[in-house]
Amino acid sequence: MRQSQAALDDLRRRLRATRWPEPAPPDEDAWAQGVPLAHLRDLTAYWADGYDWRATEDRINQIPQVKITVDRLDIHALHVHKGGGLPLLLTHGWPGSFFEYEAVLEPLTAAGFDVVVPSLPGYGFSGTPTEQGWGIHRIARAWADLMTALGYPRFIAAGSDWGTSISTSLAMQAPDRLLGIHLVPPLVAPIRTDLTPAEAKALEDLRKREGDGYSMVHATRPQTLGYSLVDSPAGLCAWIVEKIWTWSDHDGDLSAVLTDDQILDNITLYWLTGTAASSARLYRESIAEVSRWFTTETTDTVRVPTACTVFPKEVPRPSRRWAERRFPNIVHWGEPPRGGHFGAWEQPALFVEELKAWL
Repeated sequence: MRQSQAALDDLRRRLRATRWPEPAPPDEDAWAQGVPLAHLRDLTAYWADGYDWRATEDRINQIPQVKITVDRLDIHALHVHKGGGLPLLLTHGWPGSFFEYEAVLEPLTAAGFDVVVPSLPGYGFSGTPTEQGWGIHRIARAWADLMTALGYPRFIAAGSDWGTSISTSLAMQAPDRLLGIHLVPPLVAPIRTDLTPAEAKALEDLRKREGDGYSMVHATRPQTLGYSLVDSPAGLCAWIVEKIWTWSDHDGDLSAVLTDDQILDNITLYWLTGTAASSARLYRESIAEVSRWFTTETTDTVRVPTACTVFPKEVPRPSRRWAERRFPNIVHWGEPPRGGHFGAWEQPALFVEELKAWL
């Protein structure tokens, strides 16, 4: 995949011409009102004059990739395999991309997996839906068709964020196709009685979730939001960086787990593909249903073999007894010592160990 020089020059021009607001009034928590002005100015200055997308392109273009039409939509996927491995389908979420899984591709392949990492419809290099209806269940059916086209009659479906919901939907719709699912984390409503200390803390964190306004905007007015995010790279950067900062396990120093280059790889992909609006629309399609899964009700039962990983700074963080009500065939339960919402991106070695539990 190669972007035009004109697109890169335009990005730099727009960044240098950003019209900045005043800083937020002083607050005990510098991030309480969103991304601090100084942080964003420093990051976008590096984006304009230091960051090298061409180096990223050269690196990514060394990874085997495919683009396959399923359900009348082009789906882009990384496809790293040596042949004869255990087929593993990894699905990302928002505001992520295939970059979340870049660092785990080689170790997973070395461990014996054939790894497929598709870009969600309306994300990255995949096609953008032009009709409503592309929610998690339709994507799950498209993923089954994608794996058929790649020659995998059966496979493991894994992922985080939207990838958790899509993998679960695959298990609901096509259990015969799955060797199992690996959910990071499993989505299931809490049991609110006889709480352990860990369950009480998880429930408290779920109840006091802050920064969820983005989800309501995505779910109700993604088109209106899209005009700003597709037009302003600084605005796009702020919208995504705030979530990466908030959802990662970094003890106040994000660079300890994700470099500026890694963050900008992901944001630049959203910018150059113009997918800020199309990616947000998945919330309008599916967030209401998925939110019910981990807050109020999960009445279905998923019986395929299920592995679960719950990183310590994730929200939600279900306990095993909660999860067993919906997933009675849990074959692995992992609680790594570090990691947040972007487990594979933040802690690739720990993520690989969790996936190797299948072997």
